[in-house]
Amino acid sequence: MTTDRDGERERLMPDWTYHPLRGLAAAVLGRRRSQRTALRLLASIGSRPVGARLIARGFGHRHPPKGLAGEIAGVPVTVRLGISVPPSLAREVVCAMPPLGAGVVEVAPVSAADADTVREAAAGRSIPLVVRACDPEAEAALTPYVDGFTSSDDPHVVQVSDPSVTAAAAALEGPGTVVLARPVVLVAAGPGWFQRVIEAATPTTPAPVLRDVGRDPRRWPAWWWALLVGLGMTGAGLGAAAITLGPVLLWYDRDYLGMTVHELHAANHHLVHFLQHDRITMAGTMVAIGALYTGLAWGGIRRGWPWAREVYLLSGAIGFPTVFYFLATGFVEPLHTATTIVLFPMFVVAVRRTPHEPRWRLAHEGPEPERRRSLVGQLLLIVTGAGLFVGGAVISVVGLTGVFVPTDLAFLGASTQTLESVNPRLVPFVAHDRAGFGGALMAAAVAIILLSAWGWRRGEAWVFWTLAAAAAAGFLPAVAVHGAIHYTDFIHLAPVYLGIATTGIGLLLARPYLCAKASARPKD
Repeated sequence: MTTDRDGERERLMPDWTYHPLRGLAAAVLGRRRSQRTALRLLASIGSRPVGARLIARGFGHRHPPKGLAGEIAGVPVTVRLGISVPPSLAREVVCAMPPLGAGVVEVAPVSAADADTVREAAAGRSIPLVVRACDPEAEAALTPYVDGFTSSDDPHVVQVSDPSVTAAAAALEGPGTVVLARPVVLVAAGPGWFQRVIEAATPTTPAPVLRDVGRDPRRWPAWWWALLVGLGMTGAGLGAAAITLGPVLLWYDRDYLGMTVHELHAANHHLVHFLQHDRITMAGTMVAIGALYTGLAWGGIRRGWPWAREVYLLSGAIGFPTVFYFLATGFVEPLHTATTIVLFPMFVVAVRRTPHEPRWRLAHEGPEPERRRSLVGQLLLIVTGAGLFVGGAVISVVGLTGVFVPTDLAFLGASTQTLESVNPRLVPFVAHDRAGFGGALMAAAVAIILLSAWGWRRGEAWVFWTLAAAAAAGFLPAVAVHGAIHYTDFIHLAPVYLGIATTGIGLLLARPYLCAKASARPKD
């Protein structure tokens, strides 16, 4: 049987690792050891200001709406949602709960014998700590150290043992009602329960539509500018693909190299195909970024999700500076530079404009097995994104240093020195494409990781379709161009095949959850 203490330890990790991995962790480390490790790690990190902020950001938690503020036992709280735990858990929970979204910790029941334990826990608190004392001696001993005292008959305090988000949100609608979850709630639901309840209890208004934008650019909202960047990036990617499948080299490419496509082909029969393979892969990644930004703008920023703006900002902060890779490669591509000059100001306006108030719609709670399967899919997407980021970083480093990997040289049938002897500008030319692709891949990966980590909610079909479109744009051209030019080395393509498999399985597992029907209208 799971005790409250065991359950509290067990659930201190994101939902997307808690449910899929807790069985594996228990099998490898032992159940109690894995539980102790998780709780102590979170408590240790959460006890430090920087660590607490990192946990809160990593879990996707944001400031709760002002309407959820209130008080418990005369003590002001920023959100009327918290947890009630026994004294044996107080010290660890006081450190670990605030970053997870709790607004108050109640320790109950507390006797005089527990006073020292509670006093030690209270010393490290960053949110109010209240106590339900069993006797006057306990209350007298703790009065100088805790924020207040609750009673078992307080009508404004609701203790919940049911993990239902809808029920907890409904309870918060009562004026002054404080909802305290027992540990069993988080054992069943996972640590994301606090945030899901806060979102369900947040009043929202209808999201704007295209006709609300207006014609004056000075009044255009942040989501519209972000949408224009996404569409612009998609168009630029499609344009790059058209050039690669058509003339391959534009006039400035030919001027820089001092060679035509025919001369490159004559120098090495695989060289033009190699350039096409690099540029088609880059173009597909640009379209993928465009799909991600378009989805974040329309589905996230437009509807007031605060994390969507942060995903967009962090991804762009990695992607746009890659234009300066020319400082290392020595080749400035006018089209790449022009695209950056046009899109970057729009990007800045999008992240500087005041974000919308909450305008989302939430789907009703569905079957718990459906959510559990989707969490496995969420984990797979996050792992895929992390792999893409590592791959992008490696490709950038290779592009800025050695330029070619061994399988590239095997395909070309030439060494780097041979290519330099053909044209000393050829290797820097390839390096620009290679390094730029690595930078774009990192930008896409950040968006995939954070969208998957922060945007996973029932009924958010745009998350599913955004990730599916980005995957199709990124993976399919890469596979197709490698097959078309007969560059089919399995080791070279293994990361792509693995990414397709994990992404496909993840999206299939998540589709029923993400694409569930949302509520007919926003909550008033």
